[in-house]
Amino acid sequence: MNAVLVTVASVEGSAPREAGATMLVTQDDQRDTIGGGHLELRACEIARAMLAFPEARRLERFALGPSLGQCCGGVVQLVFETVDAAHRVSRDTHRTSWRVVSLDTDAPPLLITDEAALAFDPALPTRIVIDAAGRRWLVDRRAAWQAHLLLFGAGHVGAAIVRALADLPCHVTWIDERADAFPTTVPANVTIEITDAPEDIVGQATAGSSFLVMTHSHAIDQQLCAAILERNDAGWFGLIGSDTKRRQFEHRLLARGIPAERLAGMTCPVGIAGISGKAPAVIAAAVAAQLLQVWESV
Repeated sequence: MNAVLVTVASVEGSAPREAGATMLVTQDDQRDTIGGGHLELRACEIARAMLAFPEARRLERFALGPSLGQCCGGVVQLVFETVDAAHRVSRDTHRTSWRVVSLDTDAPPLLITDEAALAFDPALPTRIVIDAAGRRWLVDRRAAWQAHLLLFGAGHVGAAIVRALADLPCHVTWIDERADAFPTTVPANVTIEITDAPEDIVGQATAGSSFLVMTHSHAIDQQLCAAILERNDAGWFGLIGSDTKRRQFEHRLLARGIPAERLAGMTCPVGIAGISGKAPAVIAAAVAAQLLQVWESV
């Protein structure tokens, strides 16, 4: 069974989604979203018309205010591609890649993973390119996920945070020494590390990684805090706990020789301000929002 892949190819002004957003449309269903509203409704109508009267590819331009009555008011170009219903947008989340699609022929899309092979600026976002011969191309940039969280602790809150981050553009390394504490399945963006020496993983993390400590033991928490704060290239660092726990840890870590200015970079309690609930799912929502604020500010 066929489907139509709809890609936001370019955006001018305000729009529901960014260039590169996609959704997959079949005759009976759709997966993902290009932002909802009248634009998405019209895109689904076009996609299903392409399935009823086969057409390989199409480029459509929408002025959201004048033609669709949407308050965003920008201009969006959408590319429609007929694909297999099992299609997944090609992506390696560890490295940036580019889908290059001819809009004037039925030639198969190219997947390019080497910047040296590109005939265009690799830093530019998804867009429509017109070559010297007047041929139109969709250049769809699939950026690697830069955000990496090392999450120490496989308890209820840790599990809730993993679920909250499952569909977000990040990689999570989930660490605990208790193999039976982990669920049997985890989201695709999660890697489990079972170790009796979690501080060693702190030392192996790449520069700029984020750290979140919430183990079952205050002694392990303190050991991890010291290892993280001894690094001068760590990204965001959060420790679950109350203001009282923070004061206790600050006193102990100062005694271990951790400078006060380094301790100022420790976030404890964690989570965005204004959310006081203690249920694991509530904490996870507050922490996920905080992490997004941090990652999007980089």
